[in-house]
Amino acid sequence: MDELGLRVERGVVARLVIDRVAKRNALTRAMWEALPGLLAELAADDQVKVLLVTGEGPTFSAGADIGDLISGDDPADPMAELRAFNLRAQTALRGFPKPTIAVVRGHCIGGGLEIAVNCDFRFAARDATVGVTPARIGVVYPPAAIKVLLDLVGPATTKYLLFSGDLLTAEQAELKGLVDRVVDDPAAEAEAFAETMVSRSQLTIRSAKETVNALLAGADADAAARSRYQETIASGELAEGIEAFTRKRSPDFPWHSG
Repeated sequence: MDELGLRVERGVVARLVIDRVAKRNALTRAMWEALPGLLAELAADDQVKVLLVTGEGPTFSAGADIGDLISGDDPADPMAELRAFNLRAQTALRGFPKPTIAVVRGHCIGGGLEIAVNCDFRFAARDATVGVTPARIGVVYPPAAIKVLLDLVGPATTKYLLFSGDLLTAEQAELKGLVDRVVDDPAAEAEAFAETMVSRSQLTIRSAKETVNALLAGADADAAARSRYQETIASGELAEGIEAFTRKRSPDFPWHSG
C-alpha cells in the first residue's frame, strides 16, 4: 500500500503509518477508501495484539487532501463519495477489536484528528498541534464525526473546536481530554504501554473495548460481556490469572500464543 501513502508494519505491536511526507501526510480519498480493508487484515492477524497509528516524519497528518474535497462527480454534493469513504474508515478504526494508540507528532488537524480520536488512546509529543478546521473552509461536519468528539471531550470543547477552527497545543489538548499523554517521546511511551497491554488478558481487553463501544452507542452490552466471561473460563485465562496472582508470578495467558 506504499503507493497510496499508507504502510503497515506487522508484529505483536503492529503499526499503521500515514506516509505522504511531501504532502504533510494529507489523506487522499484513496487512502480513506483503503483503510477499512487494511484494518480488517490486521484485525484478522492473530499475531497482532496492539496497533499503533502514526505519521511518517515530523507530522501526524495535516488533514484531508484539499484537492479531493470537492472532486466528486455529483455537482449537488461533490463531497459525497469522500464523506462516505471517510466515515467508513472512522467506523472501522473505532471498531477495531484490539487496542489502538495514535502516536502524534507535529500537526494533527482535520482528517488527521479524525484518525486520532477514533483510536483508543492518543500520545502526543510536546510540539503537537491539534484541531478541527471545517469552519475555516465552509465544510459541514457530519454528525457521526461530531459524536466521536462529543463522547471524548464533551459539548463545550466540541463546540469550541468546531466553531472556532482554532488549533490547540499539546498541553491545551491534554487539559481538555483530547490527548491522553504529552511526553518527549510519544513513540517510546506508546511502545511501553503497548507492551503492558500485550502482557494482560487479551480476552479481558477485548471484552472491555466491546463493552465501552456498545455503551457509547447506546446498545446492550450485557450479552456480549457474559459470553466473554464464559470464554475466559473455557480458555483457561481466568484460572491462569488467578493462579499467577496467588503464586506472585507473571501470568502466561493462553491467548498470548494466538
